[in-house]
Amino acid sequence: MESVKRVHPLYPAGCVGLDRGQAMDNGRVSIRRECSALIVVDMQPDFIEGGALPTQGGRVVVAPIAELMSSGYFRYCVATQDWHPPEHISFASSHPGREPFDVIELYGQEQVLWPEHCVQGSAGAALHPELPWEKAAAIVRKGEDPLVDSYSGFLNNWNADGRRPPTGLAGYLRERGITDLFLCGLARDYCVKWSAEDAIAAGFTTYVLWDLTRPVDSGTDERVRTHLGTKGVGIIRSEQLTCDQHGAS
Repeated sequence: MESVKRVHPLYPAGCVGLDRGQAMDNGRVSIRRECSALIVVDMQPDFIEGGALPTQGGRVVVAPIAELMSSGYFRYCVATQDWHPPEHISFASSHPGREPFDVIELYGQEQVLWPEHCVQGSAGAALHPELPWEKAAAIVRKGEDPLVDSYSGFLNNWNADGRRPPTGLAGYLRERGITDLFLCGLARDYCVKWSAEDAIAAGFTTYVLWDLTRPVDSGTDERVRTHLGTKGVGIIRSEQLTCDQHGAS
């Protein structure tokens, strides 16, 4: 009997049934443009050198991320933006006697206490001015709840009810037929890592563009790389990318 390949009506032809291993050939990763989105995580001045919570070498990734956003390789580019109200619960200044980078228990989970950063309306919270934000189809703000932190672009951290409320990003991507995600941005060991984990859990084929991320603490790099690999996240470099769909420029 002749087999029939069924394609979900939301997904363009060719966007179903490809796993991460099938997309890689001799170290190259083929971007299926109609199925793919670039997720630009928290590219904000407060996470760049001189900001309130700088990553190690964050400025280095600005230009190559700008180039990738403008490449035409991806059907959609989506950005996340840390967007905290003043006196956010994750700020050390909201906990008398505590210092930045102390770790406390919050709602039964570990919570790092951060320097005040990405406060709504501040210059440090703005999207980085050297990136082509006109290429972004959507911007997902996170960390707006004063009582809940938010690392991932897909789910907030745990709230008082023990839940991780969704941001809506997964639904946005699914409704547009996106199956493959490529993550870059800041910080590698927190918001990029958590976003990648949640993307995999949500059923997306997921890659982290390792050279286009930077950490808060580079001492975590091997642990982060290993952890993401065990979750099924592809760890690749931007030079491995090729595009197999029309529309790239």
